[in-house]
Amino acid sequence: MNPPIYFLRRTFLGLGFLLFYCEFLIFYTTQITCTWPSLDPSKQDPNITSSEPPVKAMILADTHLLGSRHGHWFDKLRREWQMYRAFQTAITIHRPEQVFILGDLFDEGLYSSKKEFDYYIARFYSLFSVPEGTSMNVVVGNHDIGFHYHVNPYLKARFEKGFNAPSVRLVSVRGNHFVLVNSMALEGDGCFLCKPAEEELAKIQRTLACTQNFKTGCNLKLDKYSKPILMQHYPLYRASDKDCKDFDAAPLPQREEELFRETWECLSKAATYQILRQIKPRLALSGHTHHGCTRQLPIGDGIEITIPSFSWRNKDNPNYALGVFAANNYAISKCEMPKESNVINMYMWGIGGLFLYLLLCKRYKLHR
Repeated sequence: MNPPIYFLRRTFLGLGFLLFYCEFLIFYTTQITCTWPSLDPSKQDPNITSSEPPVKAMILADTHLLGSRHGHWFDKLRREWQMYRAFQTAITIHRPEQVFILGDLFDEGLYSSKKEFDYYIARFYSLFSVPEGTSMNVVVGNHDIGFHYHVNPYLKARFEKGFNAPSVRLVSVRGNHFVLVNSMALEGDGCFLCKPAEEELAKIQRTLACTQNFKTGCNLKLDKYSKPILMQHYPLYRASDKDCKDFDAAPLPQREEELFRETWECLSKAATYQILRQIKPRLALSGHTHHGCTRQLPIGDGIEITIPSFSWRNKDNPNYALGVFAANNYAISKCEMPKESNVINMYMWGIGGLFLYLLLCKRYKLHR
């Protein structure tokens, strides 16, 4: 074989393997190290008995699928491929029975025409398809329909219809009760968005109370009581991310300098205390900030975990959470995905190595 052709073939083979590893295989080599967390018997609620197998759920947030206004076409293509590959890898490895996505599915849902929004929905279900036996549950975010004062009945209705995602919903699976809430509906001003949400939350509050206290004459009882899991887009009220020490927390000095505005970066203090008193969750899960945070709830003995953005456009080290939920116990952990900075470095080193290889080949040819 002619030496130049031989070296060129090996170069193209190297480029092909580099592309295959960085765009496909790396998702498996990174995500396969993450496993389902184990329930700790010492954290079991002694007041609740449970004999059913726990529910395995995958939780992610802030996918921010780009629309026609923001982002270059290549940026859109690359981010969608990354999220598609990471999500489908997670589904293949972990096989969750429930998937929860905590809002901001789209980046420009507020501004989309009907035609573009319909395309958004189809694209979302194509990228984040789940197999038979896995349920997809979606919470609305501000980028999907707008902040509170931008939401109108049309925007609200088309999102709810497209994803079967009413403002407040109770999802019960084997004694575990997930309360899914539209964060923008918690302003407390009695508007078309807030009043029905408040009424539905009050109904869920009565349902949980009837089930817990074994009240007779209740038409709203559940099969089994357990402390619920609150899921919404906004985090509960906090002044900033200053006390967030997670590995995926906002970088310094951002988390110390950027203060949260109520109803913008987090729920208002009033809405936070109201919803915590109403449903008394053992765990609250949120997104919106694009960074991770774990903190104690201001009421009760539960915790809140903020899930970072699932998109590399928003974070170098995106991740998702795996939760194992029993009626009297739960365990949750985060799964890392490939860092974009690592992938870029691999491309740079790989292409640099192949370029050096070609130079050596050329030198070999000149000395023949």
